[in-house]
Amino acid sequence: MSRNHHLVLVGINHTTAPIEVRERLAIPAGGLADATRTLVHQPGIREGLILSTCNRVELLTLQEAATTSKDNLLGFLHEYFAVPASSITPHLYEYREREAVRHLFRVASSLDSMVVGEPQILGQVKESYTVAREVGAVNGSLDILLQRAFTVAKKVRSETQIGSSSVSIASVAVDLARKIFGSLEGKTVLLVGAGKMSELAARHLIQQGATRILVSNRTQERAERVAAQFRGQVIAFQDLYTETSRADIVITSTGAPQKIFEKPHGQHFLQSRRNRPMFFIDIAVPRDVDPRMNEVEGCFVYDIDDLQQVAAANLADRSREAAAAESIISEEVNKYQQRVQSRDAAPAIIALQQSAEAVREAELLRSAKRLSSLTPEQREAVEALTRSLTAKLLHPQMEALRASARNGTNRES
Repeated sequence: MSRNHHLVLVGINHTTAPIEVRERLAIPAGGLADATRTLVHQPGIREGLILSTCNRVELLTLQEAATTSKDNLLGFLHEYFAVPASSITPHLYEYREREAVRHLFRVASSLDSMVVGEPQILGQVKESYTVAREVGAVNGSLDILLQRAFTVAKKVRSETQIGSSSVSIASVAVDLARKIFGSLEGKTVLLVGAGKMSELAARHLIQQGATRILVSNRTQERAERVAAQFRGQVIAFQDLYTETSRADIVITSTGAPQKIFEKPHGQHFLQSRRNRPMFFIDIAVPRDVDPRMNEVEGCFVYDIDDLQQVAAANLADRSREAAAAESIISEEVNKYQQRVQSRDAAPAIIALQQSAEAVREAELLRSAKRLSSLTPEQREAVEALTRSLTAKLLHPQMEALRASARNGTNRES
């Protein structure tokens, strides 16, 4: 970034904060625009974007150099979410300038994901970008940076096999279900919350032999649309507690602010099922299922952090492709920084060129009488000669300006 502005990124993710902390900072999709507007109204922040997923909450900002600090971002998190700063600080990471660029490129390319290579994160970054553009929070340098991040992510996916045998949180959850039940043949699955993650989970479950899909969502029309894709049955949301016991596997991914299933619900479900086991996969943040339901014999509850154990097994298989992807990221960070440095030097170079051109034209005008006898071809030759001499004389000064911009950026990094 320029010397007048600094790029600052702060956040928490699945490696620095447990779900108990992340769910307190989660932003529902409908609230992202308001949160982004509030962020860019903080003192000293010129542009900003918020990325909020089940695994991370990150604030990417362009700040005025005189006020650059992570304290104003910590203050935003504290005030907006009504969470004590002391609860956030131990889990918070901060990146600036070059390292912030690297982190963004890695996130967009799914190298920083719980499941390396999962395809959802790029879409989530693009969604955050769209919202930020719509509210006027991204309109300059961050726009250029984010467009480059999308290009880099596409390059990583096309030039490596990082996304081969595409893995997602949903597919990892289905792997867990298969381990618990041995086989999913003939199993009934209830999707509570009809979002993209639920649809993806349903596809994996059907591939593994599940034969019946039930769908329940607060918006009936959305539930019907998802159920139609899988020839499933809609459960009215008001009937959720009387019908859930029909399911062997319950996958929850709602945006509800409070728990949907508590321990007494689990006890009731197991009685109705005559103690046949029941598996809850809670991929919602905030969580939909009270973890104490695990205390009910026959109830198995896994939240999104539990899925990381299965994800780790996939990481080993992808280490070689991940290394190739990291090399691409490093190369692209260097290229981006060089472009930034060139942009920093550009205004001074343009001013120098304009000043030199004004002097050249003034000198030609002063000599106009002496040159009046020249033919048009000779005038063109004089023009070309003076332009060439000016360019050669300016070259060392322009290179010095570019070098100064590079050194300035390196110091700020």
